[in-house]
Amino acid sequence: MSDAAKAEKVMDALKAAEREPAQVALPILNGLVGLVQGDHEQRLEVEEARSSAFLAICEVGKALHRGQSAGNLWTAAISATERWLALAR
Repeated sequence: MSDAAKAEKVMDALKAAEREPAQVALPILNGLVGLVQGDHEQRLEVEEARSSAFLAICEVGKALHRGQSAGNLWTAAISATERWLALAR
């Protein structure tokens, strides 16, 4: 699967998970790990964007797990994934 296809799947899942309560969103986010891990070498910009998306998604997951508000973190994760998608195309 191409990086662009992975980024699109991650984006769709993030948008769906954002509307859900934490107990539903967390399994969705955990399911994204395989998609945001790098499995082959890409241009440095794409790798950096993918890594940023991964870290931002992890921050959302940590906040949800702790029962904290994740409003701004969702925005950051979606923005990072949008950047990854744009560079991967």
